[in-house]
Amino acid sequence: MVADVIIPLPAGRSNRSPIVSESSLSDLIAVAAGRRPADLVLRNGQVVNVVSHEIYAGDVAIAAGRIVGVGPYHGAEVIDIKGRYICPGFIDAHVHIESSMLSVPEFARLVAAHGTTAVVADPHEFANVMGTEGLSFILRTAKHAPIDVYVMLSSCVPASPFECGGTELSAEDLAPFLGNPWVLGLAEVMNYPGVIAAQEEVMHKLHMARDRVIDGHAPGLSGRDLTAYAAAGIMSDHECITAEEAAAKLREGLHIMVREGSQARNLAALVPLITPATADRFMFCTDDKKVQELRSEGQIDHIIRSAIGLGLDPILALRIASHSPARYFGLRRTGAILPGYRADLVVLDDLAGCRVHQVFRRGELIAEDGVCLRPRQPREDHSPMRSSINVHWIEPKDLEIPAPPSEDSSPPLIHVIQVLEHRIDTERLILPAAVTNGRLAADPARDLAKIVVIERHHASGEIGRGFVKGFNLRNGAIASSVAHDAHNLIVVGMNDADMLTAIVRLIKLQGGFVAARDGRVLAEVALPVAGLVSNEPAEALAESMDQVTAAARDLGCTLDQPFMALSFLSLSVIGKLKITTKGLVDVEAFRNLPLFARG
Repeated sequence: MVADVIIPLPAGRSNRSPIVSESSLSDLIAVAAGRRPADLVLRNGQVVNVVSHEIYAGDVAIAAGRIVGVGPYHGAEVIDIKGRYICPGFIDAHVHIESSMLSVPEFARLVAAHGTTAVVADPHEFANVMGTEGLSFILRTAKHAPIDVYVMLSSCVPASPFECGGTELSAEDLAPFLGNPWVLGLAEVMNYPGVIAAQEEVMHKLHMARDRVIDGHAPGLSGRDLTAYAAAGIMSDHECITAEEAAAKLREGLHIMVREGSQARNLAALVPLITPATADRFMFCTDDKKVQELRSEGQIDHIIRSAIGLGLDPILALRIASHSPARYFGLRRTGAILPGYRADLVVLDDLAGCRVHQVFRRGELIAEDGVCLRPRQPREDHSPMRSSINVHWIEPKDLEIPAPPSEDSSPPLIHVIQVLEHRIDTERLILPAAVTNGRLAADPARDLAKIVVIERHHASGEIGRGFVKGFNLRNGAIASSVAHDAHNLIVVGMNDADMLTAIVRLIKLQGGFVAARDGRVLAEVALPVAGLVSNEPAEALAESMDQVTAAARDLGCTLDQPFMALSFLSLSVIGKLKITTKGLVDVEAFRNLPLFARG
């Protein structure tokens, strides 16, 4: 990331909206007044003004990376837009870059081609695995990015007391990062029970970020609890799945991030709430989106297209994608086509289809016709982190679950996780177990698979075991080192042998995804950077992901996103039943739950 010329600021003032030097400001004024030619003029465009809510013909003049005005200007360089639409660059208000499994520069190249000029990233996954080293990693590698990568400090590491991650981050660990001009505030505060109960460590973090943006994460929260959450200084939420939930949070003053990612898709439910009166309280975000869909669908451009298709006014859709998040995050002079604003611009072939023709960042053409023009950085410049896979020796017996003694021949009842398609929450079932040779076993006929989570940070040997319904595996196993939020190793399968095969291969890969059957690996993806991210180009990674997904489907899996669905089964802060290395978690009661249920 190349910043504007920055003037040192007094202590306590934020540098996140750099100040142009006096000489550059004088030049900008001279160009705006017509006394000097612009550096670049985009001629014959249809300018989308998201502030005045209108579209009009005009030329956009740019100097020193900023918009100087709209009108008849002369420039050292002129690009004929030929009647295309010129709109502000898109901003993703909340994204975990690690979910794309791409390095930060590679992710930025991919989304830049889709009109994104800035993202607000929560490096929650890196932070859970590598701690402050993970936060530093994303800030360091973002320097190679063709877009602006802002960072929100991960607030819940670990996400809950039921998870065993790579580290813990306190307010004292996070505070030094607030001096970085690319750090905007505190990321999604998932520990809403801790907020409501005014737990000491949560209060420390909220106080630390009191003068910054504080994002929320409160699925289903309502009533007095929601009021208490908002009163604590939480400013937004991206977990609304119904219009009623979003409306209640709007009434409490929260900004709503409309999420449309790979696993969670909430746009259709929330669009009816977006009006000219409420648009400034809404933003678009992807949260988690895999590389294949970033390539095939796009990012924020896909959400804009979808929103317009659902009946949202196109100018409102573009406003929510640019000006609204810029104002929320305090990115002054960003997110609109106005004099003095940053020349982060997208040229569209058509408005309703949101087809991106060209993308400019600071007045520089960075993408055209779906291709990023910035060269790919050499792999060594991505600065991979140390290995993060540290697993205690695994034996076949470690996966076994002995059946309890029984006075009759009836099978024991067990708590079972029910996966929901395109959802990160779950349902809780109670079903009779299958028993073979005194051990609980998977049952393909009932779509009952075994699930195991293995601690991978400290070689503690801690293992959680349970059962899950919804994958529809006929045989084999699939495994992942991406397992929100602690990112331990997670495997689901129909027999212990294939589950062990998948886990062993995952360890040898130093993280990734594996599909196995009959003691043989069918397909795999290596994610050696923190067990979360690949060093490969987007095209190669997408091809590998398609192959391992196809292998999972060959095992019978009917889920649209099998590995993403698997990765959220250990997230112990959303849903009814999840599993971590400590066993089953009753998320609603916020306590561990025994595998065996009472009859």
